[in-house]
Amino acid sequence: MKPTLFLLAAGMGSRYGGLKQLDGLGPNGETIMDYSIYDAIQAGFGKIVWVIRKDFEEQFRTQILSKYEGLIPCELCFQALDALPEGFTVPEGRQKPWGTNHAVLMGKDIIREPFCVINCDDFYGRDAFMQIGKFLSNLPEGAKNQYAMVGFRVCNTLSENGTVARGVCAYNDKRHLTDVVERTEIVRCAADGSQAGAADQPIRYKDEQGQWQALEENVPVSMNMWGFTPDYFDYSEAYFREFLSDPKNMENLKAEFFIPLMVNKLITEGTATCEVLDTTSKWFGVTYAADRQDTVDRIQRLVDEGIYPNKLF
Repeated sequence: MKPTLFLLAAGMGSRYGGLKQLDGLGPNGETIMDYSIYDAIQAGFGKIVWVIRKDFEEQFRTQILSKYEGLIPCELCFQALDALPEGFTVPEGRQKPWGTNHAVLMGKDIIREPFCVINCDDFYGRDAFMQIGKFLSNLPEGAKNQYAMVGFRVCNTLSENGTVARGVCAYNDKRHLTDVVERTEIVRCAADGSQAGAADQPIRYKDEQGQWQALEENVPVSMNMWGFTPDYFDYSEAYFREFLSDPKNMENLKAEFFIPLMVNKLITEGTATCEVLDTTSKWFGVTYAADRQDTVDRIQRLVDEGIYPNKLF
């Protein structure tokens, strides 16, 4: 079966005008999400699924799904704060959603083939989709416990306008993920943190003691581009019950059930493997307001080079 592309879009609201997910950055108003879907189609994906909030379904169908009609099958599923296993209720005062892996769980009843999970507002690039598409398409029928993530080279994920947060990955000799450490401040800078002449300086991150440490140019980092098989839903459902059963997660009204939390559990206990796929793609996105024009310019260069048509759909 052709793999499915699963876009995390539940964070989008009804006031579309100010949301970067739907900011027209391409020459004909294309969003970053449009380029991801175009690349996924080129890479052999056979279906697109979004997880959104139910309250803007009608508007989403009109403004988003309509442009893909006749190109590729599309489906929606919905994330809600009260979408919890039987026996659990939303803690009083909680307003924040339950996180990325809770959003993934919402696809359980409609995704029955290998699938790739991505953010809807990150520009991942053609090669990244080719790598994850090839991995998922080559899995034997009925495969389980064999997952993957696209490990972007950290040098290809930086912003010129400030620090970025990335999950720095470690892997073994089989390129199986062994650890992901979230580094919240990564930037090109001198040993003292000075960014003067940053283009010629090493990549560094700030450690737990507030000291700047060097990071190799090609160290893989997670940009939330994961490849799973449907058995992942069952593991997630079971672990979400454990997550909710922990009093500290119910008391903390901002506690979230993240994808790396689930993956780390599965690889640590030896239940599954997660292959780290290398890609030459250069990630970009609108992390800072100042990134917007650079993103527009980079997309235009890709169009000028013939990598994308002037009008996608």
